[in-house]
Amino acid sequence: MTKYFIDLVYLAASFLFILGLKGLSSPEKARRGILYAEVGMFLAVVGTLLHKDIISYEWILAGMLLGSAIGVPMALFMPMTAMPQRIALSHAFGALAAALVGVAKYYHYAPNIPPYIMAALAFEVLFGALTFTGSLMAFGKLQELITGIPIVYKGQNVMNISLFGIAAVIGIYLVMNPANSVLFVTLFVISLVLGVLFILPIGGADMPTVISLLNSYAGLAGAATGFVLHNNVLIIAGALDGTSGFLLSVIMCKAMNRSFANVIFGAFGQVAAPTPEAAVKQQATVRSGSPADAAKIFKDAKSVIVVPGYGMAVAQAQHVVRELAELMEKNGTTVKYAIHPVAGRMPGHMNVLLAEANVPYDQLLDMDDINPEFEHTDVSLVIGANDVVNPAAKTDPSSPIYGMPILDVEKSKTVIVLKRSMNPGFAGIDNALFIQPNTLMVFGDAKGTLSKISEEIKKL
Repeated sequence: MTKYFIDLVYLAASFLFILGLKGLSSPEKARRGILYAEVGMFLAVVGTLLHKDIISYEWILAGMLLGSAIGVPMALFMPMTAMPQRIALSHAFGALAAALVGVAKYYHYAPNIPPYIMAALAFEVLFGALTFTGSLMAFGKLQELITGIPIVYKGQNVMNISLFGIAAVIGIYLVMNPANSVLFVTLFVISLVLGVLFILPIGGADMPTVISLLNSYAGLAGAATGFVLHNNVLIIAGALDGTSGFLLSVIMCKAMNRSFANVIFGAFGQVAAPTPEAAVKQQATVRSGSPADAAKIFKDAKSVIVVPGYGMAVAQAQHVVRELAELMEKNGTTVKYAIHPVAGRMPGHMNVLLAEANVPYDQLLDMDDINPEFEHTDVSLVIGANDVVNPAAKTDPSSPIYGMPILDVEKSKTVIVLKRSMNPGFAGIDNALFIQPNTLMVFGDAKGTLSKISEEIKKL
């Protein structure tokens, strides 16, 4: 009877996971989708705790308390700007759990391991260990503990592919000869090394795609764990995670007009230092202004499009953005927000930050919906965005971002750009938008600058 009850609980949990994933497809339903997923996970845990194979709950309780002691402070005290790093850590923990389950089950079953179980174990350990170290590397780059610039060397791709091939061959051999524990340990170690080597040549500009790809790997490792443990809900949840992460990676690559191979092997994001002549020319043609100058422009504007970027996240300026928008709306100005798919450091980064500031969902418009409106817009306010608004993506075939879809802010009557300096973005190239005659640069911290602009508008 208990088995049938657990199966029903798992079925309900799986259904809620699917509803949760569907809810995340739009900002309006995202909160409800998260709630569905949370309830589904609760049911999955309850169902697992009722399993007949559990003979003692002491270690399970200890693990839950330890995990809660780590997870609760992370949720409460980690700022929204650090959400990409937190997600990378979550992938690392989940993948490590899958890999360790694989190691434990290997020594539990050895030496007589059925071929299909050994295949699942090899897959689980390979992708679990790879995702663990890869996610830690992604965390380090996002947190700037290690450089976000791609680290490349001659023969790097050949070595990485060769190591992956060796790992795959070892996995196949273990399916036929599972008693060789030395090779199993070798597979685990190679997988850990691969995670580091795969992320080294990937630059900061590709972190959104890397995060979603690592999410896919973690899901695949989880699904393999489900086969090893004969746990249906883990198989379903892992498959959902793996496929959704992969599809999201495809969407992110499409948004950058790039292929998977280019992301993984292209070392995009290497900073190319401008020549002294180019730097002098750019500084000479920049038109800069003060918060008071920007306030006068906003006061006369009938339509404004806000373009947020990672600089807004770093400055934690989302709340003052909302305050400025409310001031302009009281003045009769129409305010909308342009969301580029790869703005920030994870998919949906800008949506999450603006939702935290209670920006209405109907004002958040995707790139395809907002681009036709720029040419009819009085002012575009660019807050810490760089590569996603760089016209070189459309005009300069030699540019590393050429062909990447961008927001057409340069078509606005006036463009106001808030930046700390003229430093390039993740792609490491100068932005032609900043030297256009209709662009006004306002330098300084985004949060402080926006507050000053708001104060100046109130004086007018």
